[in-house]
Amino acid sequence: MGFSDLFDNGFRQRNRDHFAAIVRVAMGDGYISDGEKAFLDRLSKNLDISEDDYEEILTDYYRHPINPPVFYEHRLERLYDLARMVYVDHIKGDDEEKIIRKIGIGLGFTPENVPYIVDKALTLVGNGVDLETFMIEIKAMNR
Repeated sequence: MGFSDLFDNGFRQRNRDHFAAIVRVAMGDGYISDGEKAFLDRLSKNLDISEDDYEEILTDYYRHPINPPVFYEHRLERLYDLARMVYVDHIKGDDEEKIIRKIGIGLGFTPENVPYIVDKALTLVGNGVDLETFMIEIKAMNR
């Protein structure tokens, strides 16, 4: 096994774990809405999740712990990536807000701050900012 094989497997496992955590967050209220299911379908393709893994994760979502990033910067990076996916997928209205708010809480942001952070994240992504600008702007909110 070459070095690149180790990296590829680790990257795929990180994506799988990330996807499983999102599924678990989505199932927090006991069901996945049609909008959430459509988002998860597209997200699984974007993260290169196999159909077998997808079905296993949906069936046994409770076996996958939610491990939010420890560092605030890593939370912001994940939020940026997810906000971009939601934005690119053109999920509009209540489904968009509901999905990203659930994910925000799953990432470790406080429930009280999630509505403000989500609104700002979607606005910034809609304006096409890069990751660095995104992080600066979100951090500025919390001062």
